[in-house]
Amino acid sequence: MSLVVKRTCLLFTGLILVVALRAQNSEIPKGWHMLDKTANGYYGISTDKAYQFVKTKKLKSNTVIVAVIDSGIDTLHEDLKAILWTNTKEIPGNGIDDDKNGYVDDMHGWNFLGGRDGQNVEKDSYEAARVYHGFRTKYEGKDVDPEKLSPEEAIEFAEWKRAQKEVVGDNKQSGLEILVMRRAYNNFVKADSVIRKAIGKDSYTGKELDSLKSDDNAVKKARNLIFGLMSSNDALETTNTEFLEGFGAFVEGEEAKANAANTPPPSYRNDVVKDNYEDLNDRFYGNNNVMVSNKSALHGTHVSGIIAASRKNGKGMDGIADNVRIMSLRAVPDGDEHDKDIALAIRYAVDNGARVINMSFGKSFSPQKKWVDEAVKYAEAKGVLLVHAAGNDAKNLDSSFNYPTPLLLDGTRPNNWITVGASGDPQAGGLTANFSNYGKKEVDVFAPGVKIYSTVPGGDTYQNLQGTSMASPVVAGLAAFIMEYYPALSARQVKMVIEKSAKKPAEKVNNPGTDKETDMQEISKTGGIINAYDAIKLASTLKGERKPAKPATKVTPKKKQ
Repeated sequence: MSLVVKRTCLLFTGLILVVALRAQNSEIPKGWHMLDKTANGYYGISTDKAYQFVKTKKLKSNTVIVAVIDSGIDTLHEDLKAILWTNTKEIPGNGIDDDKNGYVDDMHGWNFLGGRDGQNVEKDSYEAARVYHGFRTKYEGKDVDPEKLSPEEAIEFAEWKRAQKEVVGDNKQSGLEILVMRRAYNNFVKADSVIRKAIGKDSYTGKELDSLKSDDNAVKKARNLIFGLMSSNDALETTNTEFLEGFGAFVEGEEAKANAANTPPPSYRNDVVKDNYEDLNDRFYGNNNVMVSNKSALHGTHVSGIIAASRKNGKGMDGIADNVRIMSLRAVPDGDEHDKDIALAIRYAVDNGARVINMSFGKSFSPQKKWVDEAVKYAEAKGVLLVHAAGNDAKNLDSSFNYPTPLLLDGTRPNNWITVGASGDPQAGGLTANFSNYGKKEVDVFAPGVKIYSTVPGGDTYQNLQGTSMASPVVAGLAAFIMEYYPALSARQVKMVIEKSAKKPAEKVNNPGTDKETDMQEISKTGGIINAYDAIKLASTLKGERKPAKPATKVTPKKKQ
């Protein structure tokens, strides 16, 4: 997962970035993203007003399946276990493909990053390194005339040259910067040991550290170092262990990128999955473990809670949609996802009844984009809405890369795709998140993605995280909500409703890439932030055009020789 952001001192926490916001320390309410500006004073999406609207209309909700292609999900979480999609055609644990869809015991989805022997991929390499080394012997040192290449090879060569520049050129961290980061990490580890002894426990949050008083100079020094790092990364509600784990993973990732110029990346995925990666038809691989570990499932669990955590159960927090079943498709490692896994995850979701697919991931290269494009077209033909995070590089997508993309290789654009940037609140750093990608042509809408409180692995645990990874499920949740109460609306219509009802801020917003004030319409296609109340009102005026879905064709997987 390469949702990398512009750095001041930005660190990973598990699989999602802890993003440093503009200088501010103000507190905003948990669940602010669902509040209403007029009623509550925060730039949320007016969820309560939307529910009041459907209540006055006396509408009955219909269950909607939302597929989450991500890192995994804590299937035992108190706020999620009741809303998991369950494949009723499978008998759990019998080792038989009861529904004949090619995936054995796929009760809550599928893990495309697993092996038949139970092993699972958690860490993986970056696509730039895979592309560079994958075609290095073919192109490096050769006198290549792009005009004489086939159209496919011309695209391949152009991508290889771009990867070469990123891997070998000046776009990666310098050796000195990496050395500084490694020293900072080592100093954090030493300071953490001091604080654990002083505070009398192994786990503490930044807020707890803020109140720590001591006359011991070593403790004061350690406290100032750790608190400074956690505070500057807006991670005071994060525990020291989570922060340290994320910090270490980030430093290791940067070191791996620096080494990629001379060393081919390890074959993390292929060593575990053992499919023929070059053959898209070899698709019945993986296993049914959609969680794997707390570390792996952090990102997907948080995303799933935003969409559909059980509402009004008195626990933790509420999801946006109240009648959803979450289908978990594990295809995103700590590193860059593989195109084949994403393409097959989209197809699995479509074939098993999902109406919305959330995709909170992205990368700068897509060597098998054709496979993903074909899956996107398949979803479009079946009326399934795709919602994608714009990414956290603070870059303009009109002139840069963040795959997958709705601009297909054949030059067409599907009508079932929404790209989402991250908005915030003036009380939490501004109306636009300073890490969010943007684009007048390529980013459709903005949605809350700053300090979003949601489920994390642990059974009864919750946490604030932020990124366009959090903004995308806000939109996916709204799409599912609309489909619940107006099931006859097509994916195309729901996309139109969400985009047309987006509220345009009266005030100027900050351009994440330039830090200059601008109109939001200059950094997104609609120029607006989504609003559930206005969206559901608009939906109520439309006549549905959705056609009944046809059942998926059953397949018989080929036996491995």
